Amino acid sequence: QVQLVESGGGLVQAGGSLRLSCAASERPSTNFVMGWFRQAPGKEREFVAALRWNGGQQYYRDSVQGRFAVSRENAKITLHLQMNDLKPEDTATYYCAADTRRILSTIRSPTYGYWGQGTQVTVSS
Repeated sequence: QVQLVESGGGLVQAGGSLRLSCAASERPSTNFVMGWFRQAPGKEREFVAALRWNGGQQYYRDSVQGRFAVSRENAKITLHLQMNDLKPEDTATYYCAADTRRILSTIRSPTYGYWGQGTQVTVSS
């Protein structure tokens, strides 16, 4: 059973930056995807960003394109999310997710097989 542990959330002013990290206990498969989702109170969980571990392809939701960036540490099976120019609307609980294989049409769907416990990001105006 793959376990995901997030870290790095916190409180920041608008325009500031935070870096989230997600450490996996093992690789879900030889070719897997890791990503970030977020959920604000009263709203559905939404896709933020994802990365195909072997190929390195990256995917982002439109509202974070150019502000957020994913990166990986291969040996540590760790995914990072660098968040810059944060806005109050970025406030949410951020969840790390992983799955063994995702075709392009499902990359943004919150149906991944493995999830972390979530880390809170609060952006004040």
